Amino acid sequence: MTTKQIKTEIQKLLDTVPENVLQDLLDYLKAAQKQTKDQAELTSHLRKIIHEDRELLEKLAQ
Repeated sequence: MTTKQIKTEIQKLLDTVPENVLQDLLDYLKAAQKQTKDQAELTSHLRKIIHEDRELLEKLAQ
């Protein structure tokens, strides 16, 4: 997906998101904007690990 396509999809979703979620999204985007490239990459990898190992993490939490 190109950057333009991604932005278009985000805009479509923003039009359907409940109002109370918009502030959280704005806060997240502001925080993401302040991240360095290395920090953003690290966050992305961590998110991927958590998503892929969700069952394992849930078992460990019990």
